[in-house]
Amino acid sequence: MTGAAGILPGPASSRRLLVVCAWGVHLYTALGAAAGLLAIYYAAEQNFPLSFGAIAVAIFIDSSDGALARLVDVKRRVPSFDGSLLDNIVDYLTYTVAAVFLMLEAGIIPQTLPGLILGCVIMLASVYGFCQTNAKTEDHYFLGFPNYWNIVAFYLYCLQWPTAANWAVLLLFAVMVFVPIKYIYPSRTVPLRPFTIAYGIVWAVITIAMLPMLPAVNPIMLGISLSFIAYYFAASFILHLRASLRVN
Repeated sequence: MTGAAGILPGPASSRRLLVVCAWGVHLYTALGAAAGLLAIYYAAEQNFPLSFGAIAVAIFIDSSDGALARLVDVKRRVPSFDGSLLDNIVDYLTYTVAAVFLMLEAGIIPQTLPGLILGCVIMLASVYGFCQTNAKTEDHYFLGFPNYWNIVAFYLYCLQWPTAANWAVLLLFAVMVFVPIKYIYPSRTVPLRPFTIAYGIVWAVITIAMLPMLPAVNPIMLGISLSFIAYYFAASFILHLRASLRVN
């Protein structure tokens, strides 16, 4: 065959291209692990703006790789590779390990024996949260506090609360991992999804704009950023309560 039609990709070459794209999505997810390592490295160097910046990159990757995976249908294209396991490994590193290490380095968690025990409690609670078979429910919610320790670390760093207040917040969230309350999965939970996504984009822009300013904090920007967190918890609790009442 000659001419333009002769160079069009056939079904076999299209399948190969989709397999390559599926592997590309897995590589994209794995880059989150590299971002997690950079977050730990910069925290060890006491460069907390860059550490939070690396965490922000990891969050962006985690927020976008699922849509790409569904678009390419990675499970069917590369059935021998477990993308869900990869995602959990990367998330545990970036959402928990890097965050706890940063909090220790920043003094949010004191580097004392009780402080190290608190860090271990967070690590163990997070392991439980990630390993639940129903950690992500069929109707697209997280069950139990979804281990957003990196975001908790960011706000505790900005707020500069006393150690006792940090302890109270961290222990509360560690307990909430075990409490089977449904939390909004921002990109997938159907109720309120358009508003959640739009508000989440505003939150991301404001929060990322705050990073170069650290350790200085703009109180107006911090308030706007925190307003999304307040919305997230309020909406999650209301939707959970509404669903519970409907079942009963």
